[in-house]
Order: sequence, then C-alpha cells, then structure tokens
Amino acid sequence: MKNLFESLLDLIYRKRCYFCGSSKYSVKMCHKCFDKLEFSSFLPNRIIDGVNIFCAGTYNKELQKLIRGVKYHKQKELAYYQAKFMYEYFTKIEQFKNKDFELIPVPLHQNRIKKRKYNHMELVCEEFSKLSGFSCNFGLIKRIKDTKPQYKLNRKERMINLHEAFEVDKEFLTGKDVLLMDDICTTGATFEEMINTLKSAGVKSISCFATATPI
Repeated sequence: MKNLFESLLDLIYRKRCYFCGSSKYSVKMCHKCFDKLEFSSFLPNRIIDGVNIFCAGTYNKELQKLIRGVKYHKQKELAYYQAKFMYEYFTKIEQFKNKDFELIPVPLHQNRIKKRKYNHMELVCEEFSKLSGFSCNFGLIKRIKDTKPQYKLNRKERMINLHEAFEVDKEFLTGKDVLLMDDICTTGATFEEMINTLKSAGVKSISCFATATPI
C-alpha cells in the first residue's frame, strides 16, 4: 500500500520538462532538450577596452526560452541548466584556464529586485559557482541608477542610459580575477560601463561572459 501511495504521489508531482513537456525524467530540462543548445564561436564576441567578451550561444530557440524562463517567468530551477551550459562552454576557453575567478553578476537596481523578487543572474552565478568552485562576490558592484530597459535602445542610447549606473564598494575588493556574468550581450554597453567602473576602482584583471548574444 505504501509503495502504491508513493508511486501515485510521484506520478502527480512528477516534474515536466519546461521545453518539451515530457515527464519521463522528472526534470525541468530533459537531456534531449539540453543537448539542443548549441555553442557559438570559441573566440571573443567582441573586445571592449582590452577586455574580451565571450558569449556561449546565440539567443534563439531553446536557449532563448531558457534565459527568459529564468529571467521573467520565475523558473528558478532552470538557472542550473543556464549555468551548466555556460560552464561547459567556459571549460573550452583557453583564456579561462588556470585562473581563480570570483563571479560578479550584473547587478539589478533595488526597484527592479522589488518587482522581480530576485536577481536571475545571481541564481546563475550560484549554480556556476557549484560547478566551477569559484566564489561569488555579490557586494563588489551595485547598480545605483534605475536605468530604463535596454532592449529598445541603440548603442548610443544605452551608453547614456548606463552612464554612472554602477558603483564599487571597495570593502569587497579581493584582488582576484573578476568574471563579469550576464545573460545577454547585445551591444556590450552594460559590460563596458561595468568595466570602466571597476577599472576606476583599481580592478585590473577583468573578463566578461554572457550566456548568449543575438548575433
């Protein structure tokens, strides 16, 4: 009777894949859907002020749904799969080898956090930390300007929007190599403003890593 009851509960509460709807593996992203994610080039997507920007994939299909699920639809469990995809790409980049990074997610303004209830990239960084062994540093850089959403702005408008948007808390400076992490890198404006802010505070070793790029 106990085994029958447990089997019934397992059937009722079995997780479905967010992408294909299958409950066969009782996970939020089955291996078949994860395997559809494709890496982009293993070369820098762009270089800003001497800092290489790497993007793990292209923002379409399953990867787009994965990112949007974590960011907008409160599918927090999917942060693990976003981090796993990034980590598998990360291990193939020569520049990243033999470094002890600290992980810095792009921060959200407090008004955005109140509305969304969480910073999606902090979730991804926490999962990436478990996979890589690198520490997270969520206190080093903060967003002090409540910027407009970037997606409708061109590069010039984005730079104006982001001007003096970030501030470094020097109490959290460690001297480690910094790996800035974001979900999407479109023009690189967010990374550029963060790079400038960190360099002004004396941070010398910076790399940038996004889950995806639209191009």
